[in-house]
Amino acid sequence: MTSRKTPSAEGTKGQGAAGPVLLSGGNPQIAKGYGDGPVQAYIAAMPEWKSDLGRRMDDIITRVVPGVRKAVKWNSPFYGMEDDLWFLSFHCFTKYVKVTFFRGAALEPPPPGKSKYPEVRYLDIREGEFDEAQFARWVKQASRLPGEKL
Repeated sequence: MTSRKTPSAEGTKGQGAAGPVLLSGGNPQIAKGYGDGPVQAYIAAMPEWKSDLGRRMDDIITRVVPGVRKAVKWNSPFYGMEDDLWFLSFHCFTKYVKVTFFRGAALEPPPPGKSKYPEVRYLDIREGEFDEAQFARWVKQASRLPGEKL
């Protein structure tokens, strides 16, 4: 696969001398970009315990889904298998990290958080509550489903 976008973290939108700005709820403001660089910048900027959680999730996704594509869009990391077709994203909130499985209703068992969109399911991860084994199973399943064009 060839990418139409460059996998760099060029640009400094939302970044000051002290690093990225944290938006409402502590979500890092990272410039839109494709590839591992912008995702790693987002993870490094996640506040407190959330940065370690972000690294653990990214490691699991990368291990379970060889060749996974990464991007930061709308101040959130996205993971997919093809250009602009995504199966998962996550976003920081004050007390948890919300993982979005775009075809989560098709996962077994489905993640617990329902959405106004019937196919989407959420997983809210609070400090100390990350089930890595279940997350890895969901990631593997989600990566095999049709991606969401965003």
